Amino acid sequence: MEFANTMKDMFVFQSLRYVGVDESFLNPIFLRVISCFIHLGLFFVILGLCVWRMIRRGENNNNVGNKLSTRNVRFMYYKPTLFCSIGLVIFSFMLCLLTHFYWYRTGWSEEKIVTLLDFASKFLAWLLICVFLKTQLVNSGENKYPLVLRVCWGILLFVSCYCLVIDVVYGKKTQFWVPDCVFTVMGLLFCVVGFIGKKESEGNVLEEPLLNGSVVNGIDLKRSSGDQTVTPYANANIFSLFTFSWMGPLISVGYKKTLDLEDVPQLHSNDSVRGSFPIFRDKLESVGGGDGSSNRVTTLMLAKALVYTAWKEIVLSAFLVLLYTLASYVGPYLIDTLVQYLNGKRDFDNEGYVLVATFFIAKLVESLAQRHWFFKVQQGGYRARAALVAKIYNKGLTLSCQSKQSHTSGEIINFMTVDAERIGDFGWYMHDTWMVVIQVGLALLILYKNLGLAAIAAFVATVIVMLLNIPLGGLQEKFQEKLMDSKDRRMKATSEVLRNMRILKLQAWEMKFLSRIMDLRSTEAGWLKKYVYTSAMTTFVFWVSPTFVSVTAFGAAMLMGIPLESGKILSALATFRILQEPIYSLPDTISMIAQTKVSLDRIASFLSLEDLQPDVIEKLPKGSSDVAVEIIDGNFAWDVSSSTPLLKDVNLRVLNGMRVAVCGTVGSGKSSLLSSILGEMPKLSGSIKISGTKAYVAQSPWIQSGKIEENILFGKEMQREKYDEVLEACSLKKDLEILSFGDQTVIGERGINLSGGQKQRIQIARALYQDADVYLFDDPFSAVDAHTGTHLFSECIMGLLHSKTVLYVTHQVEFLPAADLILVMKDGKISQAGKYNDLLKLGSDFMELVGAHQEALMAIDTVKGEAPRKSEESSGMTGDNATVQDKHTSDGQNGKVDDDESKGQIVQEEEREKGRVGFAVYWKYITTAYGGALVPIILLAQIGFQILQIGSNYWMAWATPVSKSEPSPVSSSTLIIVYVALGIASALCIFTRSMLLVTVGYKTASLLFHKMHLCIFRAPMSFFDATPSGRILNRASTDQSAIDLNVPYQVGSFAFTIIQLIGIIAVMSQVAWQVFIVFIPVIALCIWLEQYYIPAARELARLNGTCKAPVIQHFAETISGSSTIRSFDQESRFQDASMRLIDNYSRPKFHTAAAMEWLCMRLDMLSLITFAFALIFLISLPIGTIDPSVAGLAVTYGLNLNILQAWVVWNLCMMENKIISVERILQYTGLPSEPPLIIESNRPDPNWPSCGEVDFSNLQVRYAPHMPLVLRGLTCTFFGGKKTGIVGRTGSGKSTLIQTLFRIVDPVAGQIKIDGTNISSIGLHDLRSRLSIIPQDPTMFEGTVRSNLDPLEEHSDEQIWEALDKCQLGDEVRKKEGKLYSSVSENGENWSVGQRQLVCLGRVLLKKSKVLVLDEATASVDTATDTLIQQTLRLHFTDSTVITIAHRITSVLDSDMVLLLDHGLIAEYDTPGKLLENESSLFAKLVAEYSMRSSSSFENLSDL
Repeated sequence: MEFANTMKDMFVFQSLRYVGVDESFLNPIFLRVISCFIHLGLFFVILGLCVWRMIRRGENNNNVGNKLSTRNVRFMYYKPTLFCSIGLVIFSFMLCLLTHFYWYRTGWSEEKIVTLLDFASKFLAWLLICVFLKTQLVNSGENKYPLVLRVCWGILLFVSCYCLVIDVVYGKKTQFWVPDCVFTVMGLLFCVVGFIGKKESEGNVLEEPLLNGSVVNGIDLKRSSGDQTVTPYANANIFSLFTFSWMGPLISVGYKKTLDLEDVPQLHSNDSVRGSFPIFRDKLESVGGGDGSSNRVTTLMLAKALVYTAWKEIVLSAFLVLLYTLASYVGPYLIDTLVQYLNGKRDFDNEGYVLVATFFIAKLVESLAQRHWFFKVQQGGYRARAALVAKIYNKGLTLSCQSKQSHTSGEIINFMTVDAERIGDFGWYMHDTWMVVIQVGLALLILYKNLGLAAIAAFVATVIVMLLNIPLGGLQEKFQEKLMDSKDRRMKATSEVLRNMRILKLQAWEMKFLSRIMDLRSTEAGWLKKYVYTSAMTTFVFWVSPTFVSVTAFGAAMLMGIPLESGKILSALATFRILQEPIYSLPDTISMIAQTKVSLDRIASFLSLEDLQPDVIEKLPKGSSDVAVEIIDGNFAWDVSSSTPLLKDVNLRVLNGMRVAVCGTVGSGKSSLLSSILGEMPKLSGSIKISGTKAYVAQSPWIQSGKIEENILFGKEMQREKYDEVLEACSLKKDLEILSFGDQTVIGERGINLSGGQKQRIQIARALYQDADVYLFDDPFSAVDAHTGTHLFSECIMGLLHSKTVLYVTHQVEFLPAADLILVMKDGKISQAGKYNDLLKLGSDFMELVGAHQEALMAIDTVKGEAPRKSEESSGMTGDNATVQDKHTSDGQNGKVDDDESKGQIVQEEEREKGRVGFAVYWKYITTAYGGALVPIILLAQIGFQILQIGSNYWMAWATPVSKSEPSPVSSSTLIIVYVALGIASALCIFTRSMLLVTVGYKTASLLFHKMHLCIFRAPMSFFDATPSGRILNRASTDQSAIDLNVPYQVGSFAFTIIQLIGIIAVMSQVAWQVFIVFIPVIALCIWLEQYYIPAARELARLNGTCKAPVIQHFAETISGSSTIRSFDQESRFQDASMRLIDNYSRPKFHTAAAMEWLCMRLDMLSLITFAFALIFLISLPIGTIDPSVAGLAVTYGLNLNILQAWVVWNLCMMENKIISVERILQYTGLPSEPPLIIESNRPDPNWPSCGEVDFSNLQVRYAPHMPLVLRGLTCTFFGGKKTGIVGRTGSGKSTLIQTLFRIVDPVAGQIKIDGTNISSIGLHDLRSRLSIIPQDPTMFEGTVRSNLDPLEEHSDEQIWEALDKCQLGDEVRKKEGKLYSSVSENGENWSVGQRQLVCLGRVLLKKSKVLVLDEATASVDTATDTLIQQTLRLHFTDSTVITIAHRITSVLDSDMVLLLDHGLIAEYDTPGKLLENESSLFAKLVAEYSMRSSSSFENLSDL
């Protein structure tokens, strides 16, 4: 053989000599010298070029001064060029290290020294090229790469090619082939880029952003917003997609500044909800039959549509999973071969390098496949989730009233926040079912190669472990389902409580309702406890399974007489470690499949609910008919299955331009009639026609969060003249002048920072601005005062809408004469219809309503007649209080807000922490439970487990021979006994760790939940005014779920992976301490990358939290106002707004996922360098230098190095992301609290207040420090046992005065005394429980009639029946099947507004307080019912102080005193008689106006 090689060489030399080539040109030493000098020359040339450019740049800067620098341009393939240059630097450095170590041990020679110098010169030259590319070419104005650089690249290509040819021809030095091949390929690439490439355009997606005045994708960051840019992913080239480099700009921006939503680019059209939802919707319709007539959606249909929506990602990720699985088993398969190689067994030349290359390529493929697999499943998941949420939203817009009652808004919100999220996350588990088969199959093949038939025993053990996991998985599934159901109930209750927090605080019921939520939580916590402890057992099985399987396999091998060699054992151990994943993931996957199916079932059942009947109304084009609204033989019922319709035999014909009034007693069907015209009420029979567009004003105002202007425009373009006209007609101009921001004031959730009258007028303005053809008003004048009501009627209905068709429900008889047609409703029928005078002649039902009204008018005359006597009686009583309040007002409170008054919106943007999550948050979290005492035990258990695991593997490697020919150091029985003992000890450690971890996590979650909810319920009302409930619900739902189920495991995983990484490094350093030469800089780079990445990732995670609340809030608002939205035909606009919010939520989630893969990709590459270095070092060592078994053990552990190294940083990042949930909940555990509920040292007497005298002294009130004063120095006394009426224009401060009395708002100055006790000195519950109120917005809670009347369960059934009879509801409740236990739906939707108001009356009749407040208590009832209520109150509260706020003048005429407020000041305060005596008094004018409009002469208005 040697002779043949010699002859070959001689022949080659002779041939070359024949063509005239000098032998020195063929000498490798000569070539290395030439290469060395060329690279050194290149080094100095590039260095000179750098210096020259820096000098020139300095001169240019001096000449240009402050002018704009050169445009930000880059060359074609700049990033790949830079990346390849960095690769060559690392490659050259590795070659230097390897040749140095190898030749240091084997001896030096002249050729070796020259070669080492060549590699060193290459390292220096390429390092400088990298620096040059990065620093000198970023902002140059050149068209191509510098000529010097291109020439150098050409020379390098020539030298590399020449060296490679000589290597091949010369034939002996094959170890130089690899570096010469690499340098040749790279030289060719650089030449192509340098000579062919052109300058890239400014809009290139790979441009790096700079912080100030920077450009990302060609758009100035200072001026850009996320709405203007599309993610670079959309246009990234293949290299950028492969390496996730397209994420670089965003991460760079996040590193330099705190990211805001504007900085996050828009999603690519395919990933946005606008792209995915149509695909999902069309597919759902096609699999459902395509006709769209049926609402039925099955779980299978839903699953098919979701798969179709993300099928590309599913297919691609499946291929990547297969690639990852195959690549992951290459390492375990080759370990035995590597151990034999280190033991001296060589099958062919350069086998070691081939082994290293195979290991390296396999790990590279594994890493790349895993990174893109993870990204693709998340991408598909986000797409599916967005489409699903959009579908749920759209369904919420079309639900029928009956369907809506079967699912509360809290439950529907859970479909969005929990179920849709879980379905989106299912992508992680999607491929596990078939992947596990391949993994187990490959594992068995490797085990059969190493252990023969003992592999069957390993397979049986694997199956046993999997079977053990199945019951655990089943339990997890069951507990998860129960957990979700209990969470639904809790969220439903929480949502209702937050919506009605004001009434709860007024009634002193908040702690009772808190205890209800705590009871629901305790049920939920019971299932949570079972779930987490079952998870702990599953974790225990996961970590113990490799030991169990390996003991079984090795024991079977010994029994079968199969020889155990260290290489085979190590290969098997590595296989068992990979097999650990499918063993663990299968039950987890089964559980996830079950959970996802539950979620799909829940959503499918929701999507199958009945919609509003689309064909209820026949819509006619405008002008096509003289008839505006027509109902023929209409029968309607809220419950379609009901045998008796609620509205019976309705026949109605309304011509264009007619004004139709609808009146009747409470519960007669007035609002239902309007609902039937709107198409909201299911039609049993008959027909409805409506001509043109319609507008609707609901009885309970529905106001969107946002600016007042946006609420009025409601999607229409601004027309200033028309807008001002509408504001004037609705008396809104004065209100807007008072507000700091005018019509730009942001309204809180449900218009919470507006008075009832203001909300109603904004609602009317919204309808007027739409310029519809048919207007439907549902008792809009009840919430406003008499003066404003008159103005609204004359300016709106009689003025702006004089030519429109108007149907208005009203309880005010004074508005009836102006109607062209009056409909009298009774028991669901139109009992009478006609003009005012005609109906008067007919008598009967109409006369009942008008008769009560006439009595009220007679009361005015009576009061006027008694005026002189009453004024005499009261002269000694009123004293100074009768004077107008102006003299009590200081200059600073003259009706205008001071110029220097700090102005600010009441509703602020959600608070978002910025910067790194503070250590205090982590410390608070880990020390919440048991003061952190269990944390050291958990860490010690993990350290013990790691040491015992390494010890058991070390024992197996050391105690088995390397080959068959060598004797075994210990007997077989000793080998197995020690291994089993170590395995049992490690199992105990892991059991301790798992159990203690879930104990601490569960306890912490419970404590944080209790603390947060207590702080929320004790927060002042101002917190709820300024905080949309979506923000609170987000914390109670999503963040609490994270703390329940994710955070403890994430914090634990981070600590445990660090311990594991230290263990691996310790094992590897035992074999080759030189690995630290590479490991230390690699770890430094990893830490730098993590520090570079984490600021962007942290803020993206926070944006995830803050962008979720608007989706929930918008949906909750849409559900509550769906009838208004539909009546204005605004569904498409609201769907668009929802899609925009969904995309805003998906944007940070998508980029969070991409950023994570960007980081992990780079970490994997760095850890791969460490592993490759260790392998090359091992194969370079002479035989016998190191124990092959120990070296094999190091490689076995090293196979996991890249995974674990990335896992540490990934866990750190995930922990920082998840700990934000803790941070957000801790924010709410530090909320400012209301004053104490009870002050033990200052409790009032049990019979306080005995008299009920209320004394106000210089009372000044504002809602927030940055808001103007609402009450500006009130001083007056409400006498005990007397009735005091409070009147005044809407927004004058009437309701604020009552809120101050109940200490919902505390005064900034002055005081209130009740029976001489300063109310600020006693506890809130002592105060509020002794007062009674019927609030402006009648509230009922989901539950029963009994629980609504007596939530605290203080009264007997007899007392409750008595109260119901007194408030005229007894007969109504007796008709119901459940009597007192009849169900009340969410918000009391199955009761009319008037009936709800009567329930509130029933509550105060039960309470029998000495001080009673009526805040517009009879606004929603007819005059007859109002009279009955007033009689009931007179009868049962004769000796109580009754404070009445009323818009109906008749409600306050029989009061002992009347207080008239104007702009937060007392305008008048005296007896009604005395005020009426003075015809110039404001009160007298109000009464005169009321009398005028209430007289029959009002009919003349119809001529206007």
